[in-house]
Amino acid sequence: MALQISEDHIARAPKVLLHDHLDGGLRPQTMIEHALASGYTKLPSYDAVELGHWFVEACSSGTLELYLETFEHTISVMQTQEEIIRVARECVLDLAADGVLYAEVRGAPELFTRKGLTMDQVIEATVEGFSQGTSEIAHSGKRIRVEHILCALRQNHASEEVASKVVKYKGRGVVGFDIAGPEAGFPPTDHIKAFNYLQSNGAHYTIHAGEAFGVESISLAVRECSAERIGHGIRLIDDIDFSNGQARLGSLAQEILDRQICLEMAPTSNLQTGGAASYATHQIGVMKKLGFNVTLNTDNRLMSATSMIREVREIADGYNWNINDLHDIARNGIYGAFISREEQDEIYQSQINPVFNQISSELSK
Repeated sequence: MALQISEDHIARAPKVLLHDHLDGGLRPQTMIEHALASGYTKLPSYDAVELGHWFVEACSSGTLELYLETFEHTISVMQTQEEIIRVARECVLDLAADGVLYAEVRGAPELFTRKGLTMDQVIEATVEGFSQGTSEIAHSGKRIRVEHILCALRQNHASEEVASKVVKYKGRGVVGFDIAGPEAGFPPTDHIKAFNYLQSNGAHYTIHAGEAFGVESISLAVRECSAERIGHGIRLIDDIDFSNGQARLGSLAQEILDRQICLEMAPTSNLQTGGAASYATHQIGVMKKLGFNVTLNTDNRLMSATSMIREVREIADGYNWNINDLHDIARNGIYGAFISREEQDEIYQSQINPVFNQISSELSK
């Protein structure tokens, strides 16, 4: 049975978000208000609609490097505890409005220390903002859980310090670590000491790889750095040969398939940076059919003018997904989350599975 989906079903479908950058998801109006209050004068526009459009256009250059340059504006208006708390709180509210019930939102604490905040203060302000947003959602009768992933920048040298913060704040709003930033010329193995430290302390981590660089980047992340998840991973498609009409997997692709390593894919972002040509040909659809553990994510909601609802809609339309496909994606997401198996099971059994079963039942009538 096809169980085709409508806009209402997409909105109601429970969503799990594993790859979202806090400094890539600000509300344009919040940016403007922060800029005016702090004296930041470099915003491209002080009209919220125009500013939102500017970010999308500036990020649609086709290269990751130019895409990353736009973050200078968002980072500049997140330099006080009050600013960070507000952005984190609004992030939770926006995700909840999208039907997200579990999210891991990441940020690089070193970026928000220009005005004197310590990394600890940045982390604590972020977690406080998430807590405030979660409480507001609870008071409205809904549920959402948002955890924090701490990023280190692959072109910088703070990864060991950031890793130590992941361990320090483990169980206190922080669930994992990530390496982000430009891939070319900055292999994840430059940060092997941080990964070894995380492993020795039982901490989770993901690695941006195969977004703008090739299969080698993914291989290093998985085989040398023991990544539990891969941020994007779209270039893994280059290790699959389709020339004879059937997919023949290379050794790395086969390993990632066999081990069911979670791939955190973000279609709109990939289109903007030149990693994919269209939603209908984005790697997520092909790789899902092959059995890879794919998840659907927003990456940077401001830069892509996107949401989880939009990402679901675009890929569902592009690949003619039905409600069972959305159920698969949500299941992959929650069982790829950096929380305990017991917590994963509780969220899946109480919040995800019942809703999808209800929608499926409606569609079957």
